[in-house]
Amino acid sequence: MEKTIPSALQRAVQENGDKVFLYEGEKSLTFRQLDEITDRFAHSLLKQGLKKGDHIGLLALNQMEWLISFFAATKIGVGIVALSPRFRETELTYMLNHSEAKAVISIGEFGDYSFADAFESLQDKLETVETYIFLGEGFDGSLSFQQMLDQPVHSKELSRQKQMVEKDDLSIMIYTSGTTGKPKGVMITHESILASAQAQADHFSVTEKDVAVGSLPFNHVGGITCTVMVALLTHSSITLVPFFHPQQVLTAIETFKATILGAVPTMYLMLFSTDNIEKGNLDSLRLAIVGGSNVEAALAEKINQVMPNASLVNLYGLSESSGACVLSKLTDDVEKVKASIGVPIGNFKTKVVDQEGKSLKIGEEGELAIKGACVAKGYYRDEDKTKEAFTDDGWLYTGDIVSQDEAGYLSFKGRVQEMFIQGGFNVYPIEIENVLTSHKAVQMAAGIGVPDDFLGEIGRYYIVKTPGVKVTADELLEHCEKYLADYKVPRQIVFKEELPMTPAGKIQKSLLKAEYLQEQAQKQA
Repeated sequence: MEKTIPSALQRAVQENGDKVFLYEGEKSLTFRQLDEITDRFAHSLLKQGLKKGDHIGLLALNQMEWLISFFAATKIGVGIVALSPRFRETELTYMLNHSEAKAVISIGEFGDYSFADAFESLQDKLETVETYIFLGEGFDGSLSFQQMLDQPVHSKELSRQKQMVEKDDLSIMIYTSGTTGKPKGVMITHESILASAQAQADHFSVTEKDVAVGSLPFNHVGGITCTVMVALLTHSSITLVPFFHPQQVLTAIETFKATILGAVPTMYLMLFSTDNIEKGNLDSLRLAIVGGSNVEAALAEKINQVMPNASLVNLYGLSESSGACVLSKLTDDVEKVKASIGVPIGNFKTKVVDQEGKSLKIGEEGELAIKGACVAKGYYRDEDKTKEAFTDDGWLYTGDIVSQDEAGYLSFKGRVQEMFIQGGFNVYPIEIENVLTSHKAVQMAAGIGVPDDFLGEIGRYYIVKTPGVKVTADELLEHCEKYLADYKVPRQIVFKEELPMTPAGKIQKSLLKAEYLQEQAQKQA
């Protein structure tokens, strides 16, 4: 297996150089064309003073420019800091400062939000960023992505830098929130991302004839590892969808006869809610991959009905495992997929442990730990959190509760921490609580995840008001929208006179959860 991303691209060029790798509407790029264009952009990055070990913040949709930036950076040992178009000032400032990013590559705007304006206003707050590169209109002093792309390569420096790239170099840093409320930068190396992708490709028997739908965001492992890197290693193709939109996904499948679709349950529900889904030609799909949470029985049946030729499979992975590490088998029937997230793939090892780290017996519930080349390098500039999750002998403690049967199948039971998954996105209540309590009218805030038929789970936040200060739920939601990605904004606000507390002065969220469940039971009685 190739150990670096540039070497994997080089092999693709040598063996299938003229094969189309990326489709984007009517545009396409072969492996050879991508190699040539990323050489030019990598050279331009070097001219801006970027070098091995530096970091670049990348904020864009699922578009060719995102992948050109990524592959160019990896050629010179520069790590990408993955940013979401959903992020706003608070998240962007923290992640770019914490990652010590030297440059930012960004779309100029998305919807009615101007990232050019946002970054221009943030220049004084971004301590290490020296260069701003925009796909589209920027601000005075910023650079044009297209102009940088048009620069010819005429330096031996690029060749020298390319030879210095090693398997342990950072390929991409993906931020995942923790219970402290401060996002942690997961350091995914060249080797770890390729190890996960190769194991997935082998497990699903992906070949150069496959065409995957590229609708999962590239700033998550579902997009960059499970879609892009798998296609790179197998010399298969991807049809890019800028962001998940049901009709665009349907069009991509029909136009390019896509064979692989990866999505979270909420995306499948959105897909099935479109008017012409029954009329859509989905017969080309051979794999329907569900990631992010367990497949509910009704959803599993619907996928089988609408995608008759597709094998339904679960995908379990996390940023810390660089992508997939547990998958259903292609031979698993629907009942098995509904009951289990699958088995460890490749030569990855798993174990189920108790709170002291001791291995449990078959059928007992405990924390899932993973070992293998897919395990990331740790958390950037966070030694304490790295030691908590990553052991010296190579185990990653996931924080997820599972049980394992005699055949090695793992069943997902819940999460050690408070995190919940809303529409496929991880949400940690403490991060939102910090934003809520920054409002002068909020004295205390506590959030829990509660069930939702469409999104899987949503955030329900309990608020104790500051005495003498009036505020409405709508005002608090508007406050959150200014500082948080939209999927983190509370869906339910509940005002209370007081919150249940422990003797040590901590909020007892377990009692809030119990109170909610009791309310629901009374409503159904």
